[in-house]
Amino acid sequence: MTASDRPANGGLRLRARLRALYHGTSRTAVRFRLGVLTVDLVIIAFFIAAPLLREDRLVFYVLDYVVAALLGADLLARALAYSDIRDWLKRPIVWVDLFILATLLFPAWLFNLGFLRVIRLWTLVNSEFFWRTIGRRYDDSRVEDTVKAVTALITFVFVATGFVYTSFMGRHEGITGYIDALYFTVTSLTTTGYGDIVLPGNWGRIVSIVIMLVGVTLFVRLGQTLLRPNKVRFPCDECGLQIHDLDAVHCKACGKLLCIPDEGR
Repeated sequence: MTASDRPANGGLRLRARLRALYHGTSRTAVRFRLGVLTVDLVIIAFFIAAPLLREDRLVFYVLDYVVAALLGADLLARALAYSDIRDWLKRPIVWVDLFILATLLFPAWLFNLGFLRVIRLWTLVNSEFFWRTIGRRYDDSRVEDTVKAVTALITFVFVATGFVYTSFMGRHEGITGYIDALYFTVTSLTTTGYGDIVLPGNWGRIVSIVIMLVGVTLFVRLGQTLLRPNKVRFPCDECGLQIHDLDAVHCKACGKLLCIPDEGR
């Protein structure tokens, strides 16, 4: 083996190791992914608290670049673990994460778009990585759908709060801080409308209408998810239909006889 072959073999071994950790089913791989998810949740907590931390610029920028390093390392590792990096780059969730990384690397220039970082919560919960780790024991489709619906609602609340805070803080006497923006978002989203904080002008009315309409839609979706009949994930060998009723005997798409495990339910 020549010296030039060693780096190439080392790179292949690294990619194989990362692929085993990010996509494997061993106990070590699952523990590794749980650790990655824990770091992701801490990062998301930083995104939510960022407007409050910005008062101390030194602490904020130190934390900002530490988070950027962690997110950048995770993205690089995921890219190396993927079989085809070009195919990996075609995924919309990847571009969302790259945009979030850009806001971390250039906080002074992209701070007004920093509220979009919270979308990381939505991309995380809707990723295959998350359900292959946390949701691997849940074949109940209601659990997955409920978690996704709750996550969509939480993500929207904090994205809308960040937008209101960024757009109206210091320009309207009703919005004096991040908590005021969160309060306005929640009261608008629930259509409570106490009237103590009202965004000025036509632009403020448009923002309020969007928050109310999207918020009601997300609440309705969450309610439908909680109230609809329970389903189970069991792929049909004939047509590939993934979701069936708990007591289904035949596939409703092709009529093939099913044998769904009862598991004492």
